[in-house]
Amino acid sequence: MPDITHDIHKNYGTLSEERNGWKKELNLVSWNGRSPKLDIRDWAPDHEKMGKGITLSKEEAAKLLELLTAALEEDKRE
Repeated sequence: MPDITHDIHKNYGTLSEERNGWKKELNLVSWNGRSPKLDIRDWAPDHEKMGKGITLSKEEAAKLLELLTAALEEDKRE
């Protein structure tokens, strides 16, 4: 399997943290030298290891925000 490279351009924040130090973060990440995208995944404290996650374009992130807002508003009404 070829090496996967990553460059974290910006950390927007931590969504959660496990007891072992791993954090679920929202970052702007460039994978294998490509254009940076928004990325949500678990990271080891040193950012050398990562878990499975999701990478989104700005358009996909905007749509996700729309869907999450609608879902949370629906939950408030129930």
